[in-house]
Amino acid sequence: MRAFARPRVVVSRCLGFDHCRWNGDMITSEVVRMLAPHVDFLPVCAEVEIGLGVPRKPVRTVREQDGERLVQHETGLDVTGRMKRFAASFAATLREIDGFLLKSRSPSCGIRDVKVYRAGGAGDVMGKTAGVFAAAMARQFPHLPAEDEGRLRNRRIREHYLTRIFTLAAFREVRAGGDMQDLATFHTRNKLLLMAYSQKELRELGRITANPEKREFPEVAGEYGDHLNAALSRAPRYTANINVLLHALGRFRGGLSPAEKTFFLDTLEQYRQDRVTICPNLTILRGWIVRFDDDYLREQTFFSPFPAELMGVSEDLSHNQRDYWEK
Repeated sequence: MRAFARPRVVVSRCLGFDHCRWNGDMITSEVVRMLAPHVDFLPVCAEVEIGLGVPRKPVRTVREQDGERLVQHETGLDVTGRMKRFAASFAATLREIDGFLLKSRSPSCGIRDVKVYRAGGAGDVMGKTAGVFAAAMARQFPHLPAEDEGRLRNRRIREHYLTRIFTLAAFREVRAGGDMQDLATFHTRNKLLLMAYSQKELRELGRITANPEKREFPEVAGEYGDHLNAALSRAPRYTANINVLLHALGRFRGGLSPAEKTFFLDTLEQYRQDRVTICPNLTILRGWIVRFDDDYLREQTFFSPFPAELMGVSEDLSHNQRDYWEK
């Protein structure tokens, strides 16, 4: 069994940690529940932290002449300045975190789907934006994965998010250790994963790891981290996953029967046509890894980028979701 580093994730406190919603409610999140045994959460409720209390009059994002403001519309109280100051002070306290999991549609924490209302109390919705607190976190930590509990119900978005936070957590531990050999081992274990995400960055990361200039570890690790973040910034295309699967298949060609190869390629074609997920091909390859005792593939994070217990798919989701995460 592979041991996974524990990601450190900032999470909205209302997602199962406290009754701190404006009306005193707490949100039950299946994603948070699944992650809890594997992740170190750092809960925060920005609205409580700026003194609004529980329960409280709800706030909303309002478009004024001087820009968007965070306003308690029933009282007219503008808390934009308070929220921005808290976000800045909170960001300054964060050390060694791997991502954010925030409340969807919250005027404070929503990452992209917060309603923007017309000023004047008419209730007209003019568009959508990010919450004030979430936007500040994105500016301060632009390289870190940030999602909300709603979008993480989608399989593709969830798997991409989990891959990022667990990979970044593992790199954080390598960086803290300060050992060049550990960095080389990390890079080797992630080669197929990086091949799927970005062949360009894979080549650059290989050059950095080789360290031909004989630089000190902190400088090498800093540059490696920048390019690792760039590599993981977008989910891999299914065509890139197919390329990696075929690359892995090549290690077994001499030991497989024609029927086995045909079965694998037929299953791969079903994945290409979006009729099945990638899971059947991964399962076949995992079986061959055991059968042929392939140590190199056994260590590749591509086959298990995060704990298997987190692979669960909600009943209302299908495999046909390749474009959802662009929304």
